[in-house]
Amino acid sequence: MKPAPFHLETPQSLEECVALLAEHGDEAKILAGGQSLVPLMNLRLAQPSVLLDIGGLKALNFVEENEQSFRIGAITRLRDLERDANFAKSQPLLAEALPHIGHTQIRNRTTVGGSIAHADPAAELPAVLLACGGTVKAVGPNGERKISADNFFHSYFSTDLEEDEAIAEIELPRWKPACGWSIQEISRRHGDFALIGIACCVTCDDEGVVTDANAAFFGVGEAPHLVESASSLVGTKADDETLHQVAEATAAELDPPTDIHVSAEYRKHVGGVLARRALSIAYQRATGNIT
Repeated sequence: MKPAPFHLETPQSLEECVALLAEHGDEAKILAGGQSLVPLMNLRLAQPSVLLDIGGLKALNFVEENEQSFRIGAITRLRDLERDANFAKSQPLLAEALPHIGHTQIRNRTTVGGSIAHADPAAELPAVLLACGGTVKAVGPNGERKISADNFFHSYFSTDLEEDEAIAEIELPRWKPACGWSIQEISRRHGDFALIGIACCVTCDDEGVVTDANAAFFGVGEAPHLVESASSLVGTKADDETLHQVAEATAAELDPPTDIHVSAEYRKHVGGVLARRALSIAYQRATGNIT
């Protein structure tokens, strides 16, 4: 299959891109890496009449860290992050997630903003953004707005972005010294879409008592899902009994679909197993027992 005919625009700034979005409405789509949009166009599941290629906007290709946060430009390639030797120290959860995303050839083209905007419920990056309490900066005709991750993802491939808005960057809180992390997923083969996965962060005090815990699942529904059960770790030292209780509560909390790959019952059971495994690893990293 080949895509339907379309007109290609190459805006020279994000403001010009936004103006073109406002002009063409839902007939226009933004092209960055093209790893999701191009296959959909080839299958004619998406037929935009106008493509806005922002791949040349160097102002959107950056990684910046300050005292409060860590910012990544929308067209930053995943492979560039993976190659950054300092990145794993600054954002270890996101760094650990990157090798799970497709294959090297895919990460060479995939952009951070494209993955977030596409909002595939089985994708790793949206769950990482949610687990870390990150935000998305969108730009539209009325200026900029910051959208928290827990308000950004609505449903299957659906976000809080308006038709005339584009992602400029994502922002993650600066990583805390006593914060552990883990990402775990189940897929048929490495590089395949996850059947179910979890990204989590656990923060401890000097005594090893959990002060904060977040866990976001992907591949369990219409959007990445932040489970309430992870908060049960707060005030504990995450011993085996507590982790077992969290795993049971997580399995009960999840309401995943049955599809052609696996059943809902499978996802619920494995969700509990992954929650216990990931939170245990994150706690051990937070307390310095493993790296």
